[in-house]
Order: sequence, then C-alpha cells, then structure tokens
Amino acid sequence: MHHPIEDYALIGDLQTAALVGRDGSLDWLCLPRFDSAACFAALLGDEENGHWRIAPKDAGPCTRRAYRPGTLVLDSEWETPEGTVRVTDFMPQRDRAPDVVRIVEGLAGRVTVSSTLRLRFDYGSVVPWMRRIDGLRVAVAGPDAVWLRSEPEVRTWGEGFSTHSEFTVEAGEKVAFVLTWHPSHEPRPTLVEPYEALRDSLADWQEWTARCRYDGPHREAVVRSLITLKALTYAPTGGIVAAPTTSLPEEIGGVRNWDYRYSWLRDSTLTLGALVAAGYLEEAEAWRDWLLRAVAGNTADLQIMYGICGERRLPEYEVPWLPGYEDSAPVRIGNDAVNQLQLDVYGEVIDSLTMARAKGLAPRPHAWNLQRCMLEFLEEKWREPDEGLWEVRGPRRHFVHSKVMAWVAADRTVHALEEDPGLAENLGDVDRWRKMRDEVHREVCERGYDAERNTFTQFYGSAELDASLLLIPRVGFLPPDDPRVIGTVDAIHRELGRDGFVRRYSADERRIDGLPGGEATFLACSFWLADALHMTGRTKEACELFDQLLALRNDVGLLAEEYDPATGRQLGNFPQAFSHIGLVNTALALYGPDAGG
Repeated sequence: MHHPIEDYALIGDLQTAALVGRDGSLDWLCLPRFDSAACFAALLGDEENGHWRIAPKDAGPCTRRAYRPGTLVLDSEWETPEGTVRVTDFMPQRDRAPDVVRIVEGLAGRVTVSSTLRLRFDYGSVVPWMRRIDGLRVAVAGPDAVWLRSEPEVRTWGEGFSTHSEFTVEAGEKVAFVLTWHPSHEPRPTLVEPYEALRDSLADWQEWTARCRYDGPHREAVVRSLITLKALTYAPTGGIVAAPTTSLPEEIGGVRNWDYRYSWLRDSTLTLGALVAAGYLEEAEAWRDWLLRAVAGNTADLQIMYGICGERRLPEYEVPWLPGYEDSAPVRIGNDAVNQLQLDVYGEVIDSLTMARAKGLAPRPHAWNLQRCMLEFLEEKWREPDEGLWEVRGPRRHFVHSKVMAWVAADRTVHALEEDPGLAENLGDVDRWRKMRDEVHREVCERGYDAERNTFTQFYGSAELDASLLLIPRVGFLPPDDPRVIGTVDAIHRELGRDGFVRRYSADERRIDGLPGGEATFLACSFWLADALHMTGRTKEACELFDQLLALRNDVGLLAEEYDPATGRQLGNFPQAFSHIGLVNTALALYGPDAGG
C-alpha cells in the first residue's frame, strides 16, 4: 500500500531531496543530484525497490511532526505505551558528498527503535553488495557507493538483502545515523559529525529565512513555500527543478505521469519572481547566470526546459520494473516535452529579467543581447501555432496565452527603451517592438475573444476555456476593469471551477492534449483565480479562496501539483514549485506592501 502523497515531508541539501513518510520511511531519494537515479524508489514501487525506515518497533505513523521553524529540518515524534521518541531528519548543505542524517532521541520512558535500510540503486533495480569496514557498512554497485554508520554504534545485521538495526533509547539518549554517498571509484569522503551538522543546518536555514521581507498575514505559510522553492534550487548552478519527483500521477491509475526533475524556463522564472518579490536577489542573480549559460547559442534552439546544469538532451523512457504510484503506470524518466515549441516562455523570461532589474539586480550587457535575440525570434514566430504552456501532446494550436506572452515580451522591451533610449544599441529601435506589440494585441483581441460569450478562449476558433487566461490582467495585457477581463474571469470561475478550485482546461476537450483520462483541479490555476478575483475588485472572494487553498497544505505546509476534491487527496509531483509560487504570489498580492483592492 502506498501512502497518500500528502503524507510525505521534504528534506534536502540544495542539490537533491528526499521524501519522508509519516511512518518514518524515506521512500524517495536520488543521489547525488535531483535528476540522478533513485536509490530509494518505494514511492513508485514497494519496499523492495528501496527505502529506509526508522521508527519505534512495530509502530505505525508518527503521532506528530513538524519542521523546526524557518528550516528544512524535520522532527517526527511517536508516543508509544513504552515512552516517547523523536526522529530528526535533515540533509546538511554539503561540502562534497551528500549525507542523510537521522537522529533518534528518547524523550520519555524506554523505547525500542528499529531501522531497516534497503538500498536499491538505479530506480530500485540494483541490489548492492554490502560489507563491513572499520565498524561501518558500505554498499557498492556499479558507480555508486553508500556508507552507513551510527553514533554510538548499535546492534546491526544483514538479512534479506537489507541492513537492520535495533536498539533502545531512554529520555535524553540519542543515536545518530548518517548515510553518505560517493562515486564508488573514489575514496570514502570525510565523515560528517551529525550534531555539528544539525547545528549548522539550523543556522543556515534560519539565517536565510530571516531575510524574507514579507511580514503580512499567513507569514508562516509564505516562509514555508519560500523554503520549499529554495530547496528545489540546485545550488552549484542556480537551476531550479519543477519538483523533486517523477511520475506521481495526475490521476490515480492514469498515464499522466511525468518527470519534473528538470529546469523549465517558465517554472524557473516564476520561482525567481516569487523569490525576488520576497527579497532574495542572490537567487535571482544565480538563476540569471544559469539562464545565460543554458540558452547560449542560437535563440532558435531555445528549449522550454534544461537539465539542472543546462543539459539539453533529456530523452524520455519508461522504467518497466516499477509499477508506479498506486499502479499508475508508466514510470517515466526524462521528458519529451523538451522538444516542444512553447512561445510563452520567451515572454516569461523577458518579464522576469525586467522584474529582476527593477528590484535592483544589476544588468549585464549579454542579458540585454539575449533579450533582443529572443524578441527577434518571436518577431518571426509569434504567428505560428505551438504546444502551449500545458505541453499538449496533440496538434499545435494558436493558444491565446502564448500570444499574450509574446505581447509581454514586446511590451517590456518597449518600456525599457522608453525609460532608457540608450538601450537601443542592445535592443533595437523602439518603434519596431511597439509595432509588434500592437499587432499581437490586435490579433488576440480579434481572434482569441468570443464576443457572444464575453470571454477569451483557449485557442483561436475554440469555444473552450483555459485557466491561463486568468493571467491577462496580471501581465497588463488588459486592465482588470475591462469587461472582457471580467467576463473571462467569470466564465472560468463558472465553467472550470470544481468545488471552488480550478481545472486547467475544459474536461470535455481533454483530448486536446492527446492523452486518455482526466485530472484533478490544478492548484496554481486556483491561486491565479484568487489573484484575478482580487484584481477585479472581488477581494473578499479572493481571500476566502486563498484560505481554502491554504487549508489544502499537508501537516508540514507542502502542496503537490493538483488536488482532487472528490477524494480530498493531493495528486501529481510533490512538492510542486508551481503551487508554492502561486501561494507566495497570492499572499503578496493580497497582503503585501503593494497590495491594493
């Protein structure tokens, strides 16, 4: 039996991340990077595909758990008839090798605790050779080596291709376990001191969260979302993954299972926007540098996503030995959407670069040159159909959102040139981009708007709706009080709404994405609805919806990609950057220093 997705908590070291269940089982971990093969893959299979559980012997889920305030350090506590015990889980920001630290502490009574470690490299398919060296245990298979040790050393034995430990703790006693990965051809790395690592991790995270500029209502939820977004950043390069998981389904038993462990330009730029708005300019600068490296070359070759170091080839294949979360097959590695044309990403990148400069990020000449190259590409391509932001695997269409974002790209450039005509050397003549901006605007209003229903539509000639149309007032394409905007918001609220939340697009037009089955409500779109309600003067409704969305977070404040009102379950990859971006941006819109309405 799989745990509900919302039963998991996240730990990570800014280079990879792990999911820990309420039962104390670490069921997902890729080493050494987010996009590496998993050594714990029970999340998509069963315990034989790899996991590491530490909990009181024969106990079920923990009694309570919480992150230490302002950190990614997780405490889980069990109250048993024999006493109370706490397990503290974290991954220290690494020097060289990745470590997972799990500290068991007795709080009351005398409790017997068991540890079961099943390492299964290459997504649960490879059982390593385990041996004992100098009081430590090392598992080796192919390129991977993992060391396990405890302080103090406890009774440990091998059984069933697994490593077991059992010990007792009384109040005040502690046992620390450390799991360390390194390439098998290299010497064992320096051993981390677990309690020193705990102190450093707490200090690092608390120092980072103290820089958050948001001080309005629901600050704890905003800070937790910002921590989650930071945890999805690959520190060595500044790349940001959409989620740390692959193939968690959008529909239980369905095939909408995708690998999100890569850097989408769209998700990354929106993550950047949330971080910059909260005061984190260092992350903005690191991401911009990642972007300039990743997209270097011919702008016509711009991809919608890259690997976390800027890799371009992300071939998609299936892993047949994993049955998938609750038998939702296939399990996919890689993502073929990398080859799609999604014109909206050009506008989102240019908009984010503009915002970053407005917030104080010093411009770089080659960033201006990149912006011009992107505009020149859009100037030629914006009239063409594309796959759109939802990555449909059906035919290309003239998606309205894609056209709107082409308008954004030209609009932001026009404003930059109007404010500083000296940029013409880098960006070109303002009249050129003003002409493009006006032409896009005119075509969208003529071909993407249904006057009879008073709403913009998903694509030219379509009667269907798309939640991305909620962004029209936010990006400034039309003012919030324009009757066409109000009509679009009302239509989406009415036709795409489900129990107060929002689907991405119309259910009866699901075939547009080329896939069978359906999906639940999309959390980012629901936050967009709250933003649109607020902008169109319905702030009370917006605040009520925001409160509903906050109530969907799990017990440690995390959100997946989607939510199914019928079952009350979170669905899709977890935790999802897009959802936490929405939470931060809506909080800032409703309660931040620039909030209006």
